[in-house]
Order: sequence, then structure tokens, then C-alpha cells
Amino acid sequence: MGKLSGKKALVTGGAQGIGAQIALAFAREGADVAVLDLRAAEAGQTVTAIEAAGTKGLAVAGDVGDEAAVQQAVAEVLAAFGQIDILVNNAGIDTTSQVAVMPTALWDDMMRVNLRSVFLCTRAVLPGMIERKWGRIISISSQLAHKGAADMAHYAAAKAGVLGFTRSLAYEVARDGVAVNAICPGPVDTELFRNIPEDWRKRKLAELPIGRAGRVDEIAPAAVLLASDEGSFFIGASMNMNGGDYMI
Repeated sequence: MGKLSGKKALVTGGAQGIGAQIALAFAREGADVAVLDLRAAEAGQTVTAIEAAGTKGLAVAGDVGDEAAVQQAVAEVLAAFGQIDILVNNAGIDTTSQVAVMPTALWDDMMRVNLRSVFLCTRAVLPGMIERKWGRIISISSQLAHKGAADMAHYAAAKAGVLGFTRSLAYEVARDGVAVNAICPGPVDTELFRNIPEDWRKRKLAELPIGRAGRVDEIAPAAVLLASDEGSFFIGASMNMNGGDYMI
């Protein structure tokens, strides 16, 4: 019996990186896991790994920033699994620009994918959790939500919004048995991080007391804890594994 045996999870942005590792960690603990991602082929690879761990997997293609697409995706998961006990809001993008020259479209796209999606996906699964008096909402924020960073005001603002949403929702639903929390990783060696301009990455890694980027397997255990019964006393919390970039 794993820590998540019998649970049904939905992980957004689970085709690769942190999301894929969390999805696999959930499966190893006994959960059936659906992966929602724009990249259907890569999501399918994650599902293959989930099923190899001995549980059910489901790949759903969809845009987490689009209301109708989220509703359709959640309906597909509910049709396959019957319910959604755990939601991980992991899907995100990362770009750089100084505010003085930042295109409005770049700002809007960041908010759409990194913040609006958290609201849309959470709202879609929350009624069932409240009805069953058990649920877990885990959103991936960032240490930059606390610290900020030059050239990433839009990213830091969106991730800070995730924390504000997390804390406020936790007040609303904690007594309904739904624990709402966030994870704030520092730089992690993923495709998303590697696609940031090299000079920015080098500056950031030089700031870290640990002297290196994190690994995806160093983030997933926190998600397992928050998703399990052992994490029931975490309410509105932000877990900060960031290599010392921001000590809080």
C-alpha cells in the first residue's frame, strides 16, 4: 500500500520536467494519474512510465489557459477515473524581458499560463473535492515569488499571484477537508530552465549557496507529502526547496 493508494490525480504540464517526475512519484505511491499537457506525444510517454509503475495513466491534450479546454480536459479525466482527489497545477512558461521594453503580449501570456490556469483548473476540480470532504490542491510557484529577479518581473508577479491565490483558497476550503498548498522551487535542471538565456542562468546559478541547479527528483517528494494524509496539517503553506537562493 502506497501513500496515495486509491487516489486519482491530475497533473498539468506533466509531459516533462517537474510535472512528469511528480506524476511518476504519485504513481509509485499507488495513485492513478492523468497528465494534461499541450504536447500529447510527450504526455503519452509520461503515461507509459506511470503504467509501468503499476497504476492507471491518462494523457489529455489541452491548453490550461483556455477555459473551455480545461473544462473538457477535466470532463475526460472524470469520465476515466470517476473523480479527481489531487490536482497539481504545474504547467508554466518562463521568458525574460526588462519591464521598460516588455511587450504587453508577453506579460499577458505569462499571466494566462502561469496564473489564470491555476484558477481555471482549481475551480474545475474543487466542487467534487468539497462534496467528498477530501482533496489536495498543489500549485507550483517559485522562489522568485518571494525574491523577485531582474528581467523576470512578469514571471515573479504571476508566481506571487499563485501564492496569494493559494493562501486565500486555503481559508475557504480547509474545513471542507481540502488542503491547498504551494511548492516554490529554485532553479531546477529542466528544459524550461535550460531555455532561459545562458547569461541569466549563469548569474542565477552563481548566486546559489549550493552551487548548482536542483534536480526534478528533489522536488517530487514534497508533492507526495502534500498530497498524502501525512500532509494534512499543511494549509496555505509554501515549501521552499531552492538551494538557498531565498531562505525563508
